[in-house]
Amino acid sequence: MAPASPYTLRWGIIATGGIAEVFCKDLLTDPACREVYDVRHEIVAVSSSSSVDRATQFVTKIDGPSSIKAYGSYAELVADPQVDIVYVATPHSHHFQNAMLALHAGKHVLCEKSLTVTAAQAKTLVDTASAKGLFLLDAAWIRFFPLSIKIREMIAAGDIGSVHRTVADLSLNETNGRDDGTVGLADSHRLVNKDLAGGALLDLGVYALTWVFQTLYHQAPQRESPRVMASVIQSVGIATASMLVATNPDGSNSAPAVRIQGSRGEIQVSHPAYRPTEFKVIKEGRGGNIDVVDCPIPKDPKRDWGHGMFWEADECARCLRDGKMESDTLPWSESLAIMETMESVLKQGRVEYPELITTNVFDEKSPLNTGRQ
Repeated sequence: MAPASPYTLRWGIIATGGIAEVFCKDLLTDPACREVYDVRHEIVAVSSSSSVDRATQFVTKIDGPSSIKAYGSYAELVADPQVDIVYVATPHSHHFQNAMLALHAGKHVLCEKSLTVTAAQAKTLVDTASAKGLFLLDAAWIRFFPLSIKIREMIAAGDIGSVHRTVADLSLNETNGRDDGTVGLADSHRLVNKDLAGGALLDLGVYALTWVFQTLYHQAPQRESPRVMASVIQSVGIATASMLVATNPDGSNSAPAVRIQGSRGEIQVSHPAYRPTEFKVIKEGRGGNIDVVDCPIPKDPKRDWGHGMFWEADECARCLRDGKMESDTLPWSESLAIMETMESVLKQGRVEYPELITTNVFDEKSPLNTGRQ
C-alpha cells in the first residue's frame, strides 16, 4: 500500500546534454510505473553554463513543467534554496569542479561516472561531503537495477557456488570502417578529446569495472584494493573496453557482456553492460539447467519513457530521507577503490590529461564552472 506522503526530493540539474535529458525524463516518470510509492522527484531548476536560453530550451525538450527555473550559470543553480540535490551531468573533465561547487553551496550531489578524473579528486570530494555532512553518490546507475540487485543476492546465497572470476566487457566499434587501428571520431568528440578526459576507460571501461566490483569486491567480507595486472589466486576480475571492436559484432543483445563464474555454474549478463535487461543462470555440468531471467525496464505509459536511471534517483531519495550521507549499495570507499584502479590503468598506459581537469584544488571561478575559457 502506498504511504500517505511519499518523500519528495527536489533536483537541480547541471548541464543540458544527452545524459541530462535521459535522466530528467526518468525523473519525470510516475514512480508507480516501477511500483515505487515511498519516494518521488521534482525538477526545480536546470542550468547551462552558456546561456539561460539554452536551459529554457532544455526544459521544453524534456517536456518539463513551467515551474522549473532556468539558469544561465551553475553558480546560480547551486544557490537556489529550493534545490535539495544537484545532478552533475557534465563530461568527466568537469565533475570535480562542478561537484565541489555544489557541495560548497551546501547541496547534496549525484555525480555522473566516472566520478572524477583522478583518485585524488575523488578523495577530496568524499572528504568535503563528509566534513559538510552532505550526501554524495557516484552515478553508477546499473548498480541500482533490480537485475543487478537480484544477481548480487544470488551470489550472496551461493546459487552458483563460490565466485572465482568475473569477465566483463563494454566495447563499441567506433572505427567507422577504418582498418588502421584508429578511431573514426573527430578529435573534438568527447570519447577521444583529452580536454574532456576522453578515452575508452573512463567512458566505457567504468561499466565493465562496475560489474567486476559489484560481483567480487562488493561481495567480499574483507575488501582490499585490487591489484591491477597482478596474479590473484582467490578471485580474478577482468574488465575490458574498446572503441576498435564491439562486444556484439552482430548488433544484437544476445552476446554475453558479463560472465560471473562460480564453482557450481555461472551467470551471463546480456549486452549492453550499461543497460542489460536479461541474464542467464547456467548450472555446472553436462546437461545443466539454463534459466533465462527477463528484467524489463518499466515505462511510464503516459510518457512512453523509462530508461532505468530513475532507480539511482530513488536510492538518493531514500538515503536522504533516512539521513544517510552515502549509499550502502555503492559506498564512498568503493568509489575510491574504483577510481584508484582506473588511475593505475591510465598510468600504466601513459595516459596524461591537462592540469586543468586533473587538479584536486577547488576553484569556484574555474572555467569548468563558469564556461568561460
